[in-house]
Amino acid sequence: MSRQQRRVIISGGGTGGHIFPAIAIANALKRIDATMEILFIGALGRMEMEKIPKAGFRIEGLPIAGIQRRLTWKNLVLPYKVIQSLMKARMMIKNFQPDAVVGVGGYASGPVLFAATMMKIPSLIQEQNSYAGITNKILGKRVKKICVAYDGMEKFFPAEKIAVTGNPVRKDIVNLETKREEALKFFGLSRELLMEKSEKKVLLIIGGSLGAGTINESIRMNLEKLFEEGIQIIWQTGKGYYEKNAEAAKKFSPSGVQWTDRIKVHQFIDRMDLAYAAADVVISRAGALSIAELCIAKKPCILVPSPNVAEDHQTKNALALVNKNAALMVKDSEAKEKLVDTLLNLMKDDSLQQTLMTNIAALAKPNADDDIANEVLKLMNE
Repeated sequence: MSRQQRRVIISGGGTGGHIFPAIAIANALKRIDATMEILFIGALGRMEMEKIPKAGFRIEGLPIAGIQRRLTWKNLVLPYKVIQSLMKARMMIKNFQPDAVVGVGGYASGPVLFAATMMKIPSLIQEQNSYAGITNKILGKRVKKICVAYDGMEKFFPAEKIAVTGNPVRKDIVNLETKREEALKFFGLSRELLMEKSEKKVLLIIGGSLGAGTINESIRMNLEKLFEEGIQIIWQTGKGYYEKNAEAAKKFSPSGVQWTDRIKVHQFIDRMDLAYAAADVVISRAGALSIAELCIAKKPCILVPSPNVAEDHQTKNALALVNKNAALMVKDSEAKEKLVDTLLNLMKDDSLQQTLMTNIAALAKPNADDDIANEVLKLMNE
């Protein structure tokens, strides 16, 4: 194998919010240079070990794990796992001889980027959230470049290292306007929705791949009210919430109206491009990837940040949009009382919908994957 071939290590994972951007960056690098060799390094037992090979890339695993928030013996072995992972990461880097190393967040990212910077290999991290995590704040002092999705990240990182690239999103959610009719047909929604003056509206509810308990319960408690308003719903519940929500939808269906005509309950939605295309308003968690998609989709949205994430970064992500009048936010703790009323007010306010659409569209970064890939290439050529 000729050493002219360029090589990159991409490290991180743990959640779809880390894995999808990592794959998008890898694909962008391959578009620029089809001969480039890419190695992923993840955490053993985490979802990247399955998802990355399915995407057509090679991955190796480290025994790293995160600190448990409760008292447990697992925390006692954590220092050993960190040292072991640092040593293994160093060996993997030495064997692969990369020209650059990219960290996207997740357990494996820390030891790999530490080892890479100790070995003087040009390195880059991608910070997806508006509030940097502890590991990335430390790594930010060591790496050469930091790709971010939000303005104002100088409070976490050296300003001269920052490139505002945005977060990579799936390419099929660009130009959704042309997919409206296909989307309504796909979900079996009313064709009246294509009429310009149609008063019927479509609500899309997404809580992440596992669903969101508070969002699901808030909607379930208020189904009767939503039915009375004639709202049609595409509801991604997550696997654990599907049965209960489907049963509730049947119970609250108005007499003479087939509940499945008005509400489409799904455990998981594969065609998110069509879900966004059909929607007039979206209720969503505020993960970095979800927000990046909503900006590209240009949809008025109500964000309900998950309280169960490190440093409460979903609330900070949501506020970054709210402060630019690009989204509405309802706290998770207040969702059962306020979410549906906030939604109904938004559904009836065309002017507010237009304002939110205009402002969220201005935050979109549709070429984030290519921009990050180009930053990686710059590092190689320095």
